[in-house]
Amino acid sequence: MKNFKNIFIILILIFFVIEILTTSDAIIASVKFSFDLWINNVFPSLFPFFVISELLIYYGFVELIGEFLKPFMKIFKSSSNSAFILIMSIISGTPSSAKNICNMHKEKLITKEEATKILMFTFFPNPLFVLGPLALQFLNNKTAGIIILISCYLSNILIGIIFRNFNPSYNKDKINFKNALTKINNKRISNNFGKIITNSLVSSINTLLLILGVITFANVITTIIDKNINLNNYYQSILNGFIEMTQGLKHISILEIPLKLKTTLSGMIISFGGISTHLQIISILSDTDIKYFPFLVSRILQTVLSILFIYFTFDFWINLL
Repeated sequence: MKNFKNIFIILILIFFVIEILTTSDAIIASVKFSFDLWINNVFPSLFPFFVISELLIYYGFVELIGEFLKPFMKIFKSSSNSAFILIMSIISGTPSSAKNICNMHKEKLITKEEATKILMFTFFPNPLFVLGPLALQFLNNKTAGIIILISCYLSNILIGIIFRNFNPSYNKDKINFKNALTKINNKRISNNFGKIITNSLVSSINTLLLILGVITFANVITTIIDKNINLNNYYQSILNGFIEMTQGLKHISILEIPLKLKTTLSGMIISFGGISTHLQIISILSDTDIKYFPFLVSRILQTVLSILFIYFTFDFWINLL
């Protein structure tokens, strides 16, 4: 059985090599699109947050913001330290949540079980991308972008509440700012800024290069699939979106369908993230013991929740906003 699996993988890879050689123009265009996407959108939006997040973790901001939001995190039965991940994920989007979770787990600020749980309900899109390229360029409607963003926020919060009893780890003690300030002072004394900033820059760049590789690989696969599978534009767009999110959103935007359906499909793809995004998460988690499967389950659930929310409340929001 194992030999059959290896042979099957080899045949698939040979097929990809042949396709790359025979459709070199399309493949090169796909690689260029991936690089342009990375250098114009992914790198500028994620790099500052990656570096700043690591610096904040090193200097004790996790403990401080955790004390402020300790009562709120009890809703999810999560420890106060996880509040930092929630806040930074909302601001910077995916896959920064996975990177922050891994960094905090390595610093022993959260346990493996808690890291697995937090990853489930901190899958937020980058708000700059949703309100910028998606809303204004793809959907040509700012309100549609706001609706998608609201659906992502609400569905994540709901997932956090649904799974609140999964690996509960919340703090029962009262708010103690003195304790948080003591921890900050200890970190300030023990950490060397030059070493910390260097490590943060190297770690952030390595992660972003990994993301570039995954996006490029997914776009190449999408190009090959588009050439060999003949579907109508509607299903082709959805298939592309579940492989590489941006490609799918781009194709959905040119479909001749009502804005309500475009927004619903875009929200569905954003909520699931695409195989490309999932591969990024898996790669970031690869050197930890944090589990991926609960994350996958929560993404499927979030996709369903977002579809229902956008489709049945679209008319209300479009008239209100």
